[in-house]
Amino acid sequence: MTYLFSNARFAGVFIMLLLLSGCARNPVLLQSTYQALPPHTEITSVPFYAQTEFQCGPATLAMVLNHQGVDTDVEELIPQVFLPGRDGSVQPEMLATVRRHEQLAFPIRGTMDALLNHLAAGDPVVVMQNLSLPIYPMWHYAVAIGYDLPSETLILRSGEIERHTMSFSRFDATWARTERWGFVVAEPGTLPTGITARNALEALSAYEEAHGPRATLSSWQAFAKRHPTNAMGQFALGNALYADQQPDNARKAFERATELDEKMGAAWLNLGLLLLQNDAPDAAREALTQAAALEGSWQEKARLALNSLNND
Repeated sequence: MTYLFSNARFAGVFIMLLLLSGCARNPVLLQSTYQALPPHTEITSVPFYAQTEFQCGPATLAMVLNHQGVDTDVEELIPQVFLPGRDGSVQPEMLATVRRHEQLAFPIRGTMDALLNHLAAGDPVVVMQNLSLPIYPMWHYAVAIGYDLPSETLILRSGEIERHTMSFSRFDATWARTERWGFVVAEPGTLPTGITARNALEALSAYEEAHGPRATLSSWQAFAKRHPTNAMGQFALGNALYADQQPDNARKAFERATELDEKMGAAWLNLGLLLLQNDAPDAAREALTQAAALEGSWQEKARLALNSLNND
């Protein structure tokens, strides 16, 4: 991706960039990163598409989606992700385009340690950089595909360079200007190593909004396996199981959610309604009473269900 400044501005920006690069420092990696990771990793199977002006977003998506086995190309992706009025692609459109191709987009933790761990696990990472300064931003997307710890360099598919190497310090300086934004792509039903529970919940909820709970069931099951004590995960799993016509398993998930968080009114409400359907009025009344006592959008529905039950 290339952005051109006027000649008058270019000289000043160039001087400031030189000063910044001279002050760049290597990011401090955790000692566990050096101990746990192989010294060198490179995901050579990621295809390369040269990035023309303003099209680094579609090009990076084509690379990671092709790596996932999705049949698409840059020309197909341009109208899906490119915003002409902004001369580029913005993060929400990048993530939405991944979901549109029935893949999950997981935001990563914004640290070099997390980035290197994803690469070591075999997951290429889409990263966003600002190659200039905050006042004259040059936004750029690239795909990180590897690293070399001894030389402290990162390997990227970037711009028109198939194998672009950058020092950790220089890359991190450009990455930090985007608040170290990046994501990995994965098939439904899988949860990449190193993704936080919060980021996974965000990714799965967005996928469910686009494709529905049944299509997200295998992913919620993977999440619940990775994070068995996460109440929100159990609640979402219950909804997906119910949509998949598995009421008994859905009930168990809602029960588990209320055990993990007794103040989760939505889980109490769904549990109560499900118990009503299963002709268990006493247990349903108990669950609905819990939901009705907790403030939230579920409260009125719980009270209406209780009134109906008590008047029967």
